[in-house]
Amino acid sequence: MNTLTALIRDEDGTTAIEYGLIAGLVAIATIVALTALGTALGTLYTTVGTEVTNASTP
Repeated sequence: MNTLTALIRDEDGTTAIEYGLIAGLVAIATIVALTALGTALGTLYTTVGTEVTNASTP
């Protein structure tokens, strides 16, 4: 019975799960941010490329 009580009160696994969830949330936030940034940079480079092309033609 003491072993079962000790097993129920053990919180080491809980801490590991919490760290895993935090790491997952950070990864998702990073992916979302980089995707948005990548789209914005792609649009910026396209705009700059178009302007340079238009400026170089007479």
